[in-house]
Amino acid sequence: MRFALKNNILCPQKEDSLPISHIPNIPQPPPNPNFRFNPELQLLLTGKQLLTDDIPSKEFQVHYEQGYVTYRKGIDYLGKQPICARCGNKDPQWFARFPCTRCGEICLYCRHCIMMGRISECTPLIGWNGPPPEIKLPGKIMEWQGKLSSGQQAASDKVVEAIEQNHELLVWAVCGAGKTEVLFHGIETALASRKRVCIATPRTDVVLELTPRIQAAFPSIPVASLYGGSKDRHLYARLTIATTHQLLRFYHAFDTLILDEVDAFPYTVEESLQHAAVLARKPVSAMIYLTATPNQKWQKECRQEKRAYTTIPARFHRHPLPVPQFVWCGNWQKNLHNNKLPANVLQWIKNRIESNKQSLIFFPHIPLMEKALPILRQFAPKIEAVHAEDPERKEKVQKMRAKEIPLLLTTTILERGVTFPNIDVAVVGAEDDIFSESALVQIAGRAGRSAAFPTGVVTFFHYGKTDEMLKAKQQIVFMNREGVKKGLVD
Repeated sequence: MRFALKNNILCPQKEDSLPISHIPNIPQPPPNPNFRFNPELQLLLTGKQLLTDDIPSKEFQVHYEQGYVTYRKGIDYLGKQPICARCGNKDPQWFARFPCTRCGEICLYCRHCIMMGRISECTPLIGWNGPPPEIKLPGKIMEWQGKLSSGQQAASDKVVEAIEQNHELLVWAVCGAGKTEVLFHGIETALASRKRVCIATPRTDVVLELTPRIQAAFPSIPVASLYGGSKDRHLYARLTIATTHQLLRFYHAFDTLILDEVDAFPYTVEESLQHAAVLARKPVSAMIYLTATPNQKWQKECRQEKRAYTTIPARFHRHPLPVPQFVWCGNWQKNLHNNKLPANVLQWIKNRIESNKQSLIFFPHIPLMEKALPILRQFAPKIEAVHAEDPERKEKVQKMRAKEIPLLLTTTILERGVTFPNIDVAVVGAEDDIFSESALVQIAGRAGRSAAFPTGVVTFFHYGKTDEMLKAKQQIVFMNREGVKKGLVD
């Protein structure tokens, strides 16, 4: 869009005008109390930063002139350096130019977040400047009747306190500690104070798994579930569950932002997602980080008391976490190239098959895993392999849950987000760069999760120990000691 300034108001017009990014300052008219605004536009735009193509109603210019809609530059400049206002991209290689029919110029646009709709020099980001929608609260906000363990309760109290005081808090909880339930009282506290809450996570499958659990705990509260292709994309809700990519549509929206799996890909490597999380929060708000595996920097900050945190160092069943065993297996890749696997790896697998103990075997790369599959099927024909691009991924995981598969080979795709009640776990090639400290802790965390089967064997087969392996084991041992110290492990 091209705009001209008239009486200190932006007016769209083609002649004697500029793309919005070339206008030095964007004026904001004050809200006109006598103007009857469109409540549907209010619901759509509150806490958002949307493109014109995202807005069915074209009344936004009238609402801007009356002070109820905001315009922001889609592409801003720091000197001569372009910056995408939506995703924060500053890297020149992620910008390109195209002949734009809207402004009639060769227009710069951001390629980095184009999957959310193209944002260019003439694109305004449109938001709401009026009152938020009025939401009636039910008499009873939370219906969850479960009981927290003492470790969970201590963490829950800290979460409530952080939300009440608009502070940041890291919840460092071991795999299988019941992090979701720890959030419930905090969410209830926020909703009772008419605050808006978002739980964000890097992965769609976690959104799909969390949504029914949260909806069951808060059945009278509308929940928006946001991921690529979600039907709730434009739903206004006091309680939102979203992938971190979907946060790119929000601007100063949430009083409480809960960031789950803060250590997980792609959030850890994409600065745009970290930028989106910052912009999605209101300037005064609470931020709750959840992880079983904080990075070394955060762990150090916790030890030095530079970061507010609480730990849940034990699972609810009061058994210690399985500590991984390191087993040298020689040059296993060379063996595999000759259609063989190391004898100790084969013996480990034979023992599980003979004792009817389901197992997960992690491999660093798909081709290596697929080469191992026919070798292992000689012991049990129903052994399967799974990876991120596998079209039967969900079906195979379900078969594993139904105990139709004795042993499942996998890449790191199953390092988190899945629970099998009674399994042992092995990593073949634990020395590979793909297996970070975080990944190895998560992999070890697949074993011993069930109260009925609280123990499990975790074995890291390797061709040389790495620092990541040692740090992963050290972190698990540390958490077990903390659990004993806090009286949470029998």
